[in-house]
Amino acid sequence: MRPRSGPTVEHRVLAARLRLLRERAGVSLQAAAVALGAHPATVRRIERAETGLDARQVRVLLERYAVSAADVEPIMAGLAAANLPGWWHRWRDTMEPWQQEVIGIESSAALVRTWHPALIPELLRTPAYEAALCRTLTADPAPRLASRLELLAERQRRLAERGAVLWALFPAAALHTSVGGAAVMAEQRAALEESAQRQHLTVQVVPLDFPPHPMTGVPPLHLLRVPAPEIGDRVVLETPGTGVDIIDEPAAVMDYRIRLDSACTAAPPPGQPLPEGGRGAGNL
Repeated sequence: MRPRSGPTVEHRVLAARLRLLRERAGVSLQAAAVALGAHPATVRRIERAETGLDARQVRVLLERYAVSAADVEPIMAGLAAANLPGWWHRWRDTMEPWQQEVIGIESSAALVRTWHPALIPELLRTPAYEAALCRTLTADPAPRLASRLELLAERQRRLAERGAVLWALFPAAALHTSVGGAAVMAEQRAALEESAQRQHLTVQVVPLDFPPHPMTGVPPLHLLRVPAPEIGDRVVLETPGTGVDIIDEPAAVMDYRIRLDSACTAAPPPGQPLPEGGRGAGNL
């Protein structure tokens, strides 16, 4: 069994295939559970990638669904990879459960779209900016803070390494909110300017004097797209004081996607310098 660190995309894909095979075979959750000698909730957890994939259980289910030997072989061969811990496993003790789920999807996403209503989006932050922000918002001890910074840097590195598209939208107010002082903000601004040279990165900054747009008032949001037909887009909505919602319902995801599209279309196009002073447009 894979040590629990949140499901990887490989695990999610295999779990989704098991659900599809059951549905195509016309086998109910109850009937699948009987074949396993388990409760229907066990089958549901397997199909939702909420538990490790046991080879015996998977084989029993495939037999119950009358899956051909030719189709069984690649599924069983993929079990080993699906049960491997995610690369983020070493940081799991400093992560919230929702972070493990989000990073599990993000780590294979071909497209990440992100919006923050007040701050520089997480995946664009420098270590100094993130550290200063964490010191303000949390009471993490130094070792935990160091671990969080390592994890963020690894997420950023892997995103760039595999050529995933990152599209960020945030208001110019984020550039005027002093996080960590003048030196930290100058470094953060320089990092954003440098990011304009990256092939797979788009940054749009909404001017301070811009009228309301479809993302106005929306909490921090991330839209993740994985190039696997078994996994639909996910929206991660960070609601202050409430927690984090991971949304996969297609209609709700589409609504947020349309909001992002409309806001990005309304905002000044990329390619302009970051705004200086208190007013004006600025994009990368």
